[in-house]
Amino acid sequence: MTALTADRNTPRAQGDILVLDLAAAIKVFAGGIVMRNAAGNGTKGATATGSVGVGVAIEQVDNSAGAAGDKTAQVRVGTFRFANSAAGDLITKADINKPAYIVDDQTVAKTNGTNTRSIAGMIAGVDALGVWVRFDEALASAYLT
Repeated sequence: MTALTADRNTPRAQGDILVLDLAAAIKVFAGGIVMRNAAGNGTKGATATGSVGVGVAIEQVDNSAGAAGDKTAQVRVGTFRFANSAAGDLITKADINKPAYIVDDQTVAKTNGTNTRSIAGMIAGVDALGVWVRFDEALASAYLT
């Protein structure tokens, strides 16, 4: 390619919204945790390994009867509050800046559940209503290496 000699209309993607192909037989709900599985498809937050939290679904998308990639979901990246786990997996303020792990599409935990849970993101805060999780897929992936 040669250097520009005129203005260019450069396409851009909104930095806080991703569009993910959904995995087969998956339904995501607005406001629910979305993670990327090992195949690169979006799937609802669940206790599973080999996935990484991406953000929250902007709207409900039902790919229950579809194959992988038949439907896409818009996922917002940022910091969001979710339900806290209980007992030994309860997240406290002492855990801020440590990873949170996915229990389901609305709950996070302090541990990986003896290697049964995927990372959601980093804990940004804790209050009486839940845990604030910062979703940054690259940061979460880097933490695992």
